[in-house]
Amino acid sequence: MKAIVYESNGDASVLQLVDRPVPEPGPGEVLVRMAVAGVNPTDWKARRAWPLPQGWQIPGQDGAGVIEAVGEGVDQILIGERVWLWEAAWQRPWGTASEYTVVPVRHAVSLGSASFDLGAALGIPFMTAHRCLTAGEFMPDKLHAGALSDHVVLVQGGAGAVGNAAIQLARWADACVIATVSSPEKAQLAAAAGASFVINYREQDVVEEVRKVAPHGVHTIVEVSAARNAAADVQLLHTGGAVCVYADDGGEQVTLPIRALMMPNARWQFVLIYTAPKAAKAQAVTDIAAAVAQGAIRVGDEAGLPLHHHTLKAARAAHEAVENSVVGKVLITTSDT
Repeated sequence: MKAIVYESNGDASVLQLVDRPVPEPGPGEVLVRMAVAGVNPTDWKARRAWPLPQGWQIPGQDGAGVIEAVGEGVDQILIGERVWLWEAAWQRPWGTASEYTVVPVRHAVSLGSASFDLGAALGIPFMTAHRCLTAGEFMPDKLHAGALSDHVVLVQGGAGAVGNAAIQLARWADACVIATVSSPEKAQLAAAAGASFVINYREQDVVEEVRKVAPHGVHTIVEVSAARNAAADVQLLHTGGAVCVYADDGGEQVTLPIRALMMPNARWQFVLIYTAPKAAKAQAVTDIAAAVAQGAIRVGDEAGLPLHHHTLKAARAAHEAVENSVVGKVLITTSDT
């Protein structure tokens, strides 16, 4: 099989297209013939800095394909199932940027008739967004239609992959969604994703505009840039509200006023999906699969998430695009090198 492999940390030049034997699924595992792999920021961050215990790594946490074989203890009925994958390469060398990969069976989720492109876009972004929408003390543990019908959600950075996922999941759960963006073009993307209100923070006062929609504050803030937005976030929380921080865009240090956050019993929740509680991740998978089955999740320009396709041969370009913060979702078509 063809696979993208790196054997040392570094920039995208360490990625090599190589021939490898097709792996055998072990006990509790499935072999998946990959169709599309998703590329996320943690892929290039891992490539640059994370240790390589096996001495090599196939990158890619997310993807979609078809189960071709199963290991001991896995029901044979799964062979032929179209699936989406999550955390394929977390503490494992077998990622999704390959013609085949092996994952524990619980990491392969039925995709039904949805497209492989959609399946490859789920994983990290949607599971991260789900955690952000459910981690608050007064937020539901599960998402479903109506789960957020009395909630206001603020998505800081509504044109990013996680921002898009948060908008789509929150709208599916019937929240009122406010999104912030940095340009008119990104405003169109956030609106296409389903945001009820969109604020261009370069041209409008975010606190003033949010207060027009939610005079008593917002229940959850999905935060991509806590260092830049902390002062505004503090002013916008509803009693019992939470700021869920999933990235450090714009700075690594945050200063918070104690009394102003103590009064509303506010929560600052930091989110990394890899180390999130197992129960929270299992619930995220269940809820995302339900949203997919109900047709509530979309990808492409019409969903506010432009797709950028690359071949396996162009994996370096795919990684560089994500590292350079391209707007939209970068995908690697693994079945055509």
